[in-house]
Amino acid sequence: MLRYTISRLQSLILSLIAASVVIFLTVEIVPGDPASFMLGLNASEDTIAALRDQLGLNVPTYQRYLNWAGGLLQGDFGTSYTYRTPVSQMIGDRLWISLPLAIYALTLSTLIAFPAGILAATRRGSLADVLVMGFTQLGVAIPNFWFAMLMVLLFAINLQWFSAGGFPGWDNPLLAIKSLTLPAIALALPQASILARVMRSALLDTLSEDYIRTARAKGLTRKQTLRRHALRNALIPVLTIIGLQFSFLLAGAIIIENVFFLPGLGRLVFQAITQRDLIVVESVVMLLVFAVIVVNFAVDIAYAIVDPRLRGGR
Repeated sequence: MLRYTISRLQSLILSLIAASVVIFLTVEIVPGDPASFMLGLNASEDTIAALRDQLGLNVPTYQRYLNWAGGLLQGDFGTSYTYRTPVSQMIGDRLWISLPLAIYALTLSTLIAFPAGILAATRRGSLADVLVMGFTQLGVAIPNFWFAMLMVLLFAINLQWFSAGGFPGWDNPLLAIKSLTLPAIALALPQASILARVMRSALLDTLSEDYIRTARAKGLTRKQTLRRHALRNALIPVLTIIGLQFSFLLAGAIIIENVFFLPGLGRLVFQAITQRDLIVVESVVMLLVFAVIVVNFAVDIAYAIVDPRLRGGR
C-alpha cells in the first residue's frame, strides 16, 4: 500500500508541474496587453510602458513563470492587475462559496443516485427500472443552466420559497445554505442521473458474477449478498465518476454561478478574463487544476482500499 501511495504521489507532483507550465503558457499567448486594456485607448506609449514595468510584464517569460510558480509554492498567488489586491485574498473570499456549493451538490447527487441505481439494478426490467432510467435520461438531456432558470421561475418568482440569486454570507448559516440550495440542485440532478446509470450498470455486472451465485447458494439472502459482496465490488467505476464529478462541480460551475449571481470562483475567472487580469486567471485555474489532481489522487487511494489487488501494482 505504501509503495502504491508513493507511486501515485510522484504522478501527482509531475502532473502539477506539467499543468503549471501549460496553464502559464496558454494564458501568456492570449492576444492583448493587460496594461493597454487597463489604461484605455487614449493612453500614451510611455504610460503603458511604465505600467508594464510596474506589473512586471517586461520581465522575460521564463522569469515570470519562475516567479509565479515560486510564489504558488509559498502560498503567494500574486497581486491582481485590476484591483491591486492579493489574488489569494480574492480566491479565499470566493472559495467559501464555490467549495460548499460543490460539496452540497455532490452530496445531493450521491444521495439521489445510489438508491436509484441500486433500485434499478435489483429490479431489472421492472416498472421501477424503466422509470429510473427514463428520469435519468431526462436528467442527462436537460442542460443544467436551463433547469436552473426553470427553478428560479418556479421556486423564486412564483412560489417565493427561495431567493432568485445572490449570497448573504456565512453570518447566518441557515440562510447561506438556503441560498445555495437551488444552485446545488441544478448542479446535482444531471450528475445524479449519470451516477445512477453508472451504479446500475456496475451493479448488474457484479450481480452476474459466479461468486454472487455462490454466496446465494450458501444461504445468503438477496439483501445480504448485495450488501456484503455486490456493492463493494461495484464501487470502482462509481468512485471514478464521483471523483470526476466533484472536480467538475468545483471547476465547472461558472454558468450556474452567473445564473444565480453567486460570487464564486467561476464568476471570478469570467470577470478576470474579460478584464485581462492574467495573474488572476492563471492562479485560479491552477488552483482548480490542483483540486482536480488531488481528487483523482484520493480516488486512486480509495481504489486501493476497495480493491486490495491494486496495492501490489497489479
